[in-house]
Amino acid sequence: MWWFAGYGLYFLFALPALLLGLYAQMKVQNAFNKYSRVRTWRSVTGAEAARYLLDAFGLYDVRVEEVDGFLTDHYDPVNRVLRLSPAVARTPSVAAVGVAAHEAGHALQHAQGYWALQLRTAAVPSVQVGSWLGPLIFMFGLLLNSPNLAWVGVIFFSAVVLFALITLPVEFDASARAKRILVEQGIITREELKGVNEVLDAAALTYVAAAVQAISTLLYYVFLLSGFGRREE
Repeated sequence: MWWFAGYGLYFLFALPALLLGLYAQMKVQNAFNKYSRVRTWRSVTGAEAARYLLDAFGLYDVRVEEVDGFLTDHYDPVNRVLRLSPAVARTPSVAAVGVAAHEAGHALQHAQGYWALQLRTAAVPSVQVGSWLGPLIFMFGLLLNSPNLAWVGVIFFSAVVLFALITLPVEFDASARAKRILVEQGIITREELKGVNEVLDAAALTYVAAAVQAISTLLYYVFLLSGFGRREE
């Protein structure tokens, strides 16, 4: 089939995003490991910092829980739970309080009705469907020589791209909030802010890489379908 050879071009689309993703992961691990060994002047753990920040903004109903894994930290807006990995929850380091404050920043976004977080939360169901159904429909469309069906798959997958793009302002804003409130609340000094910057900026790059990957995949699908249309003429 004409399109089968086109899959060799997938790496031309995917390679930049793959390299960026690997670089971002390396930066996150290096920054986190480096500043995990640097204690804050108050020697509070990530869990303690998160609880302090939530209470400072009146979010007493948001629970702080520990979750298994490495850097599996996240805020659950549905159940209003801030979940921290052991390396963050239990460690009194610059890296730990930076990550914890970032997640607390998401809780603040939720409480204040931050538009991008609301939009991202609403988009979750469509992304869960589009991430697996889109590529499946697309492949069936190509196999059945049905460009219309393949375009339906592209439309479904577009939800993944939209989600990745919406995620960027959500994460950037949460990091900006974290940096500001950590200093304002006296949890870190302005000198320690440098380490928080390195950790959170590296983490932000992973979301940029995810967006680039989603866009690259979508462009690849469109490229294949454009070639399909030219073959049909």
